[in-house]
Amino acid sequence: MRVLHTSDWHLGKRLERHDRMEEHRAAVESVVAIAESEGADVVLHSGDLFDRPVPPVDSLRLGLEGLVRLADGGARPVVVVAGNHDSPELFETLAPFLTPFGVHLVGRIKAPGDGGIVTLDTPAGRALVACFPFLRAAQTVDFMARADDWYGKYADRVRKVTESYAAALADAAAPDDATFLVAHFMVGGVKVHTGAPRGERDLHIGEAYAATDGAVPTAVDYVALGHIHAPQAVPGARVPAQYAGSLLQLDFGEAGEEKRVVIVDTSPDAPASVRSVPITGGKALIRVEGTWEEILARDDLDDAYLDLEVSTEGPDPGLMDAARERFPDVVKVKAEYERSREARPATAGRALDDLYAEYHREAHNADATDELLDLFREISTEVADATP
Repeated sequence: MRVLHTSDWHLGKRLERHDRMEEHRAAVESVVAIAESEGADVVLHSGDLFDRPVPPVDSLRLGLEGLVRLADGGARPVVVVAGNHDSPELFETLAPFLTPFGVHLVGRIKAPGDGGIVTLDTPAGRALVACFPFLRAAQTVDFMARADDWYGKYADRVRKVTESYAAALADAAAPDDATFLVAHFMVGGVKVHTGAPRGERDLHIGEAYAATDGAVPTAVDYVALGHIHAPQAVPGARVPAQYAGSLLQLDFGEAGEEKRVVIVDTSPDAPASVRSVPITGGKALIRVEGTWEEILARDDLDDAYLDLEVSTEGPDPGLMDAARERFPDVVKVKAEYERSREARPATAGRALDDLYAEYHREAHNADATDELLDLFREISTEVADATP
């Protein structure tokens, strides 16, 4: 059986002022083309289909159309679990409408016999897929709680769920069936570059949300994981297991990462084989350091999003305007020069919008616009009103 594993599309995500819808569209087209050219029998999507729980309409349309095209009229079943950016309620609401097209959305963690394991008829035989959407720290899993088996740290709870699924797969699978776990969680020991902001949500990739390699079952053909955007093998796994990675380079911490899908070939009498196929359709993100003259001399920056750190003699208020005029896809510009060691003005008693304006001036070497300050004040008010 041939499987295509993809993950972390984050449809709807912008890169500051840049709308990336056409890049997302091209990348989804690339995934569909790979599924067709590789003759995939089934597609596993390991979460974060969208970038926010209620996606914009155009992102929702692109995601659903992309999944239906991947399913090819039901000839190539598609299974998608909800990630931490997705809405479980939206997935569960849409699921009945997409199942007839061969697309199976799983928004909530369910008992193996109540939708937690999806059985698929594929061109290459039967596949059993255990589905493990993102588990939040305070979330209770009903079928585990009823068994009085819901206790311990986050890593213990993840392991208990995967053990329950693995046992159910072992009971249900025939010798020639292919078995899979598709899940959205982080295994401790993953490697990510943290020299710049990344597309993963910091709140959900810390130590408190790390599972151990014991959460990766050993009696399945392949484990398809999502949540980590850097493509890599799952640390410590004793069966073929991969983080497929994100669809695009989503932030500058992902600069230089080659985005991919994973092609998995399984057979009843041998371990699954795994290989990567690059995705096309997204612009590169490049971090650049040097003088303005050195940056202008480069010939690889015209079709990329840029994070520029420009060596200057001192503050340069016109630097951002000059950078945007020369490089339309510049995202960040910072003047790097020797700064005074004098203490900053005291913050006590100062208004938040005043502090934000000072931060923006230091970070971007430009004054915040009136529109941006108005938006900051609106958000600050909403946060204050929502605070109990």
